Amino acid sequence: MTATITIWGRRTSFNVQKVLWTLDELGLQYEHRNAGGSYGGLDDPEFLLMNPHGLVPVLRDEEGSVWESNSIIRYLCSKHSCDNLWIEAPFHRSLADRWIDWAATALQPSFMSLFWGYYRTPESQRNLVEIQSAVEICQKHFRALDTHLACHDYMAGKRFTVADIPAGTALHRYFSIGLPVEEPTNVMAWFARLRERPAFCKNVLVPFDELYGRLAF
Repeated sequence: MTATITIWGRRTSFNVQKVLWTLDELGLQYEHRNAGGSYGGLDDPEFLLMNPHGLVPVLRDEEGSVWESNSIIRYLCSKHSCDNLWIEAPFHRSLADRWIDWAATALQPSFMSLFWGYYRTPESQRNLVEIQSAVEICQKHFRALDTHLACHDYMAGKRFTVADIPAGTALHRYFSIGLPVEEPTNVMAWFARLRERPAFCKNVLVPFDELYGRLAF
């Protein structure tokens, strides 16, 4: 069967990994096309028709194009995984949405600041004060997450859902970055549960050393 879903983006992109993980969790057939970074293509007129912002990931299926990683994973789960990865009950779904939005507005910006400031920046150019500040902010976020996970196996309750994907994508890089950081008990237990998922291992639990010390893609 020919895939009706196409995803654009490089596999080393944090946001692209979210979508690839979701597609494989759902068992969907798809075509992956490298784009962005050294692959280029983001300023091509055809690509800009799909995403006027010229960013990856972009997903296209029989209905059209979807951009923004968290919007894509919500779309996929609501369309292909009703009452499984997607949550229908409005209040329960609001819990998932809260943590997805928190990951986008709090955790991911702080983590990406640390990742770029430390891992992507050549050692001679690093700002150690800014790096330490980023570590402290990330640890504050992970402490809050640890408190939540003390009462929940997963982000939205007892089972894995769409809510786990945005924050879960950050774990491998954060805890493997090479800096001493806190390892909150409940966060690490959740991380261990995610590592049991083949789709997570395939798309997220992968080497990223090619990005070390590279400010340019």
